[in-house]
Amino acid sequence: MTYQEVLDFLFTQFPQYQKVGGKAFKPGLANIQKICDYLGNPQSDLKIIHVAGTNGKGSTCNMLSAIYQSEGYNVGLFTSPHLIDFRERIRLNGQCIPEEWVVNFVNQHLSYFISLNASFFEWTTALAFAYFKEIKTDLVVLEVGLGGRLDSTNIVQPLISVITNIGIDHTQYLGSTMKEIATEKGGIIKENTPVVLSTGNDLETIQVIQHIAKERNSPCFLAEQSNLESDLKGDYQKFNKGVVLEVIKHLEWPVSDESINTGLKNSTRLTGFRGRWEELSKKPMTIADIGHNYAGVQEVTKQLKTESYKTLRIVWGMVNDKEIDKIITLLPKEAIYYLSEPKIDRAFPKENWTPYFMKDYQFEIFTNLSQAYLKALSDSESDDLIFIGGSNFVVAEIISEFFK
Repeated sequence: MTYQEVLDFLFTQFPQYQKVGGKAFKPGLANIQKICDYLGNPQSDLKIIHVAGTNGKGSTCNMLSAIYQSEGYNVGLFTSPHLIDFRERIRLNGQCIPEEWVVNFVNQHLSYFISLNASFFEWTTALAFAYFKEIKTDLVVLEVGLGGRLDSTNIVQPLISVITNIGIDHTQYLGSTMKEIATEKGGIIKENTPVVLSTGNDLETIQVIQHIAKERNSPCFLAEQSNLESDLKGDYQKFNKGVVLEVIKHLEWPVSDESINTGLKNSTRLTGFRGRWEELSKKPMTIADIGHNYAGVQEVTKQLKTESYKTLRIVWGMVNDKEIDKIITLLPKEAIYYLSEPKIDRAFPKENWTPYFMKDYQFEIFTNLSQAYLKALSDSESDDLIFIGGSNFVVAEIISEFFK
């Protein structure tokens, strides 16, 4: 099989949670432990920074990777979901895992994964561990997929655990209260292992994490905000930058100030990171951001208020398991909305948008996101602002179609 044929088969055989939702979600560590035992436990040979959180964990992971790359370390980076190419999930010094490596790994181990009825995320995590061991990484920055306690990445013994901002999301799996969700995220904290926590969290969340850390005899460090310059432009990045600097302080791997500044200023170039307050074009200014839960959209709308424009035009779509009623109340009423749906099973149906927008908003519904964006573009003057958001998949579709 070609690389694309391998992917087509895998996405059919092992559906992604991001695309189909709960039927692809298999919480628990039994399967991933069996897979890693079968592979010789490659994760045991890795030096790992383990990062959980609701919002900001992707940005934090990419900034950490960029900084340690700049210092000359061989850095593996595991994140999810991907925007365009599956290989974005697994990188070495910003370079995607080779297609050949993916194909060979799948050919060698596929029958075992099928016999075990592994999930897409389980086999992907195992693939990352095996790749990072073979290429002899100095350090791996490992992002949790969903939650923490029962996430497939949670079989590792990291050098340090990291928890970014926690918010209400994935309530059907993680609990409906901040305390329940924070407890799940705090499940990545290991005995006698330091943990860094974002100060962007509320007091209840901080106390939950501190309690777990105390029970496990793990020193817990609260990260201050940082306003160091970064190419990740959203104001909300001040919390993530603070987390990054606190991790560097306590990891005890030498990093120069020059490498910190270089990594922060060039994190998207060094790691290929996209979709976080990303400027896609200048005239009209076009910005995309993947913020997709209440806390994430709250930060996006704050950031929109700092921008200058004649008319704000928003290309918007969402998935159907978010707090849509609450999220819509955050959206600016003066904007013009171009509504549709991403091409995934979990998409919130475009025809269902009317009741949410008909009272207070100017809007139009389109057959697909490409049509929505092209209409926003044709309606725009050079001093307008087009914002693209609501979901990872909305941003991914537009980038893939028009800004690849």
